[in-house]
Amino acid sequence: MFTDDTYMTGQKTDIRTLNLKELEQVVSGYNQPAFRAKQVFEWIWKKGINNFEGMTNIPDQLRKNLSEKFIFLTLDEINRAESTDGTIKLLFSLHDDKKTECVLIPSEDRVTACISSQTGCNLGCKFCSTAGIKKARDLSAGEIFEQFIASDNLSVAKFGRPLSNLVLMGMGEPLLNYENVMNAVEKIISPTGLNFSPQRITLSTAGITAGIRKLADDDVKFNLAISLHAANEKIRQGLMPVTNSNTIEDLKKAIIYFHKKTGTRVTYEYLMLKDINDSAVHASEFAEFCKITPCKINLIEYNPGDFDVFKSSAPETIIRFSEILKSKNLIVNIRKSRGKDISAACGQLANKC
Repeated sequence: MFTDDTYMTGQKTDIRTLNLKELEQVVSGYNQPAFRAKQVFEWIWKKGINNFEGMTNIPDQLRKNLSEKFIFLTLDEINRAESTDGTIKLLFSLHDDKKTECVLIPSEDRVTACISSQTGCNLGCKFCSTAGIKKARDLSAGEIFEQFIASDNLSVAKFGRPLSNLVLMGMGEPLLNYENVMNAVEKIISPTGLNFSPQRITLSTAGITAGIRKLADDDVKFNLAISLHAANEKIRQGLMPVTNSNTIEDLKKAIIYFHKKTGTRVTYEYLMLKDINDSAVHASEFAEFCKITPCKINLIEYNPGDFDVFKSSAPETIIRFSEILKSKNLIVNIRKSRGKDISAACGQLANKC
């Protein structure tokens, strides 16, 4: 049974750290039939319930027994900010007073939730406001899952439709919290869980090569995005210290391995920084990098955060950069930032709401 103190309070353990087999053992200890464990499991992961009182088909005595030993370490929404473009940012307090954020992004034909995998981040990317918050801990699978539930409920209430897409692009590096992230995603996509299509999920990484290879070995069905931002080793090292232990050559090999194993076309996220990575030479270097496997490219305007050393490339520069890539038969999208006025855009999450 999972007993990590991170996911305990008092002498009670978060019930969402138990798998079905462990839950069956618990229920059996109360002299209850095995199907009761499946019912409890369904309440948690299929219906998104985060309390025992709501499990209406579970006998009162079993609910009482479970509540005496287990708890739901839930998220507490402590603030909400709404952008003029419709984007909504939620600030959550966790059971240990740590904080994390998620963002709801509506558009004409979809609603996307951007959720977090850690409280803060230790990767130290120079352009990212989250880098100013040292990682306190990984989020549990239950905390990651509950962000999805909270976002989905809000999407229905606010926009009249459930979530259409999910991106793991919030606070933290998902591949450095691999087990919990994968556990949460499995519950989201499983027919015994929320049955959400994996093709509508994208995990974004700064380029943790071992994690990318593990995703390939696990034959994931969701999409993979790589925060590249430069195909030049020196420039990328200056922007992203993670490159010191995950070189561009190693990253290339990991991406090739991932594509060979899964057949999935990766997406590259490329932040356009004035006079740093936005020249024609940089575009040609990037285009050469992109030859390794089929891919898509998102060019992203820089969103001001806690740093004043960067400026976004001019719109005409971004267009010119895009045209160079397109001339190499690459699929390119210039992504419009959403929620900048509430610090909810890419790279702006810093527990401020």
